[in-house]
Amino acid sequence: MFYSLAIDPIVFSIGTLPVHWYGLILGLGALTGLFLCIQEGKRFNIPQEFFMDMLLLGLPSAIIGARLYFVAFKWEDYKDNLLDIFKVWNGGIAIYGALIGAIICGIIYFRYKGYPFWRIVDICAPGLLAGQMIGRWGNFINQEAYGGVVEESFLRDKLHLPDFIVNQMYIGDAFHHPTFLYESLWSLLGILLLMVLRRQKFVRAGEIFMSYFIWYSIGRFFIEALRTDSLAFDGSSGVAAFINGLWSPMKWMGFEQGYLDPAYGNIRISQLLALFIIIAAVALIIVRRVSGQPKDHYLDPIISTKQAAADAVVPESAANTPQKPVQPVEDPPEDKETKE
Repeated sequence: MFYSLAIDPIVFSIGTLPVHWYGLILGLGALTGLFLCIQEGKRFNIPQEFFMDMLLLGLPSAIIGARLYFVAFKWEDYKDNLLDIFKVWNGGIAIYGALIGAIICGIIYFRYKGYPFWRIVDICAPGLLAGQMIGRWGNFINQEAYGGVVEESFLRDKLHLPDFIVNQMYIGDAFHHPTFLYESLWSLLGILLLMVLRRQKFVRAGEIFMSYFIWYSIGRFFIEALRTDSLAFDGSSGVAAFINGLWSPMKWMGFEQGYLDPAYGNIRISQLLALFIIIAAVALIIVRRVSGQPKDHYLDPIISTKQAAADAVVPESAANTPQKPVQPVEDPPEDKETKE
């Protein structure tokens, strides 16, 4: 059977500068996330310029963090070709690294603007999922982050995928799990869930952000094992067996783990990290609730401490300006003819 060629990763060129689908898709994901943040920010009277500046600072921070995270675990592939580290358009970024970079940037930026960290990241949580949902299609274009080998009938008859996805999943000499699609759809469900959750009166500051981490990490734990390009390390056989045991429900649904090169290790880093994040996020929600730390609810007003301080200060020039006495307004003279 004839299969169409893989999608060209270059959309067009401006002179000698190629424009890659990967970059355009990441940009679209970032703008979509920004739009969701701005729309929700209006509810709390936060100016859209705040979120636009946040994106201008956060996006480079996220890309740098994502690339450094990936390169750190793939150093053997880059140590002799250092220039390849900067070729982000060829793929090779890690979402957890992007989150680390974005959070560090956010802590600094929010403090500078006087906004409470937990309140702003709660607003940003659905936007983060939107960026990840769209960004995964960059992996689709680059034919990366795919899963193990499957039959063509699985993609067409069981998943009912359109031809352009099925054909793009023909990599090498076999069809593969479209793990990019699984994670994209999981993120879409997460967006809907967070949007419903944040309208509930019982939700407190920081819990939407923690729910984002829990939701994404659950999906990542199960989807990661389907992939064949996982970052991994050599760890305890007991830990590896424990992780595989937790993943076993996927086998009941007919899924098989993707091949993991023993040279990389026996424990997938993203799976182990996902478990840690789920446990840490749940524990943090419980501890904060028990200690009464999150006094604000999600629906409470958000006020910048710096803006509030600025509004409270009376300008010295205005305070020293002598006030003119108010002249009483006299009644207009009565018309003699009218009076008579």
